[in-house]
Amino acid sequence: MHQKIEFRKTYSMLKAVILDDEIRGSTLLARKLETFSDELQVIAIFNDPLKALTKIDELAPDVLFLDVEMPAFNGFQFLEKLGSFNFQVIFTTAYDTYTLEALRLSAVDYLVKPIDEDELHTAVFRLKKRLAAKLSPNRLALATAEGMYFVQKADIIRVEAMSNYSTFYLQDKSKIVVSKTLKEYESVLADGHFLRISRSVIVNLDHVCKYKKGNGGTLEMRDGSEIEVSPSRKADLLHLIGA
Repeated sequence: MHQKIEFRKTYSMLKAVILDDEIRGSTLLARKLETFSDELQVIAIFNDPLKALTKIDELAPDVLFLDVEMPAFNGFQFLEKLGSFNFQVIFTTAYDTYTLEALRLSAVDYLVKPIDEDELHTAVFRLKKRLAAKLSPNRLALATAEGMYFVQKADIIRVEAMSNYSTFYLQDKSKIVVSKTLKEYESVLADGHFLRISRSVIVNLDHVCKYKKGNGGTLEMRDGSEIEVSPSRKADLLHLIGA
């Protein structure tokens, strides 16, 4: 069973380009990639590396599925001629003799034809993990049992602990349950906008509407929720909100 990785609908799906001199091979790969049609779109297929050289920059793909053996020059030479590039690379080839060179170029994966569907799923999973690691510091990757979600930190209202799980409450009123403890997210969200106000809750201070006085006090959040503040966290909270 494959773990599915999903983008939230508020974000664009990944753009993929295929470069393979064999029409049959590129068409077959495009069909197999339809399995990921809700998260990855094949925006162009090239069977001529020279044409791909002139077009790929303007297409700005997230990933290139690149055949190794091609007329004129091979896949490695294609990347050399291209110079710098910002997309990820997944090599596809009928031969398994180029693995070391692929690793040297930090390719996401190296798939031997005929491409096995399990191996293709693994390659796309690795691609998502690598892209998640390169996300803007203003975005957060949340791995769940259903897949991987990518959210803007500014959209997080609060994070609540639930045993060994954490529930993210978002501005659009959706919530995401992640199998990590609150402590693991405390350092990730330590950027001045978030504060752990009790053992079980981290809040986004930008979504605080009102502070009600009390032993520790109570925060009224933009989504209408009210959260009690631990007395031990009260001083830090008042300092950060300027109260």
